[in-house]
Amino acid sequence: MSTTHSADALKGSVTSYAIWADDGRRLAEFYAAALGSEVGEPYSDEHGNEVAFPVTVGDTMYIFWTSSSFTAPAWPQQDLPFHMDLAFPDAVAAEKRLLELGASKPDFQPGGDHWTVLLDPCGQPLCISQAQPS
Repeated sequence: MSTTHSADALKGSVTSYAIWADDGRRLAEFYAAALGSEVGEPYSDEHGNEVAFPVTVGDTMYIFWTSSSFTAPAWPQQDLPFHMDLAFPDAVAAEKRLLELGASKPDFQPGGDHWTVLLDPCGQPLCISQAQPS
């Protein structure tokens, strides 16, 4: 017996992104500050240790997991499993603020005038750019 579903019934939606780090709390605090949000109630592992830290922005949740086996990619030599692109009304001021929050700026900058690459506090690349006027 075959089951049929309408196309709309099978459309999924992304509700969260999970991002591993050597210190999930530190990374959650960094991105919460960068995105004007707060770190939510942490999730604990089976031993009661806080290991996952949610940050909600709009309808999307980012969950920053602490992983003892995490190592940051050796960018640009290694391909990236993911990276975030963040746009700001004032990209110059945002860069300064993100550096104050613990990001670093690598020498290699492939974006020219279009974007700037930073490394978040766990060493993962992120790109920042000027928000386009709406």
